Amino acid sequence: MSEIRLFITTTERNAEAILNLMTDVFEEEGYAIATMEIDEKADRWEASVYLMADEEEEVRERFAALLKDDFPDAVIEREEIPDVDWIAKSLEGLQPVRAGRFVVHGSHDRDTVRAGEIAIEIDAGQAFGTGHHGTTAGCLEMIESVMRAKTIRSALDLGTGSGVLAIAARKLAPIPVLATDIDPIATKVARENVRNNKIASGITLETAPGFHHTAFRRHGPFDLIIANILARPLMRMAPQLVAHLAPGGHVILSGILANQRWKVLSAYNGAGLRHVRTIWRNGWVTIHLDRA
Repeated sequence: MSEIRLFITTTERNAEAILNLMTDVFEEEGYAIATMEIDEKADRWEASVYLMADEEEEVRERFAALLKDDFPDAVIEREEIPDVDWIAKSLEGLQPVRAGRFVVHGSHDRDTVRAGEIAIEIDAGQAFGTGHHGTTAGCLEMIESVMRAKTIRSALDLGTGSGVLAIAARKLAPIPVLATDIDPIATKVARENVRNNKIASGITLETAPGFHHTAFRRHGPFDLIIANILARPLMRMAPQLVAHLAPGGHVILSGILANQRWKVLSAYNGAGLRHVRTIWRNGWVTIHLDRA
């Protein structure tokens, strides 16, 4: 079935406001939402939601409803997305990504790894996390910083996607790492990536829809929890996430837009954590917290 994009053409300021409205309505249901600059000089931006064609009528109605108060003159446009493997296509020709000592590369770039670098091989696939996104690169940099300075005996990669962050933690230190995702396809892809990176043991992969899954009790509490998800789910799960953190433990959070940072910090301060450091990359932030 084909995929489509419903979008509004507007200014940068309005696009950001519309993105916030769409986040409230669509994000928790798994719809991809985005803003994109079209013409810098003319200040033309698009705010979009991506969906399957058979969902168009319902999503269009909801999109129109959320716009009617603040943007009554907005016109919802439609674009049909060609049936292309956009993940693979978008990564064609991309260079390896370096974050701290880590270098994330495709199989065709193995010979670009330099002496002293920690190589992680991730090819284009179905799961998020190739290092090219600011959140993944920020997490890699923060993982190295925390694990170099602190005593970490166990780690949890929550929402593992491609498995890149779990692989990074395991390559830095011979500690047990639990990597979970709500998507069984992501878990399968992560398992393949772990194998391709020649990690024979130490990473446990589980498809876990929530903290009620027994894997968290079996393997926790954790000295380090890494969660590169989205701001709203991160805020919602703050009490449960902190409940699985060992005394003196550390948390790395990302998938957070810069303007969402204070809301996320407030949620985790309220759960008993203290802000240590923030990394800023391309409009996204990665946050390090520990137990106060």
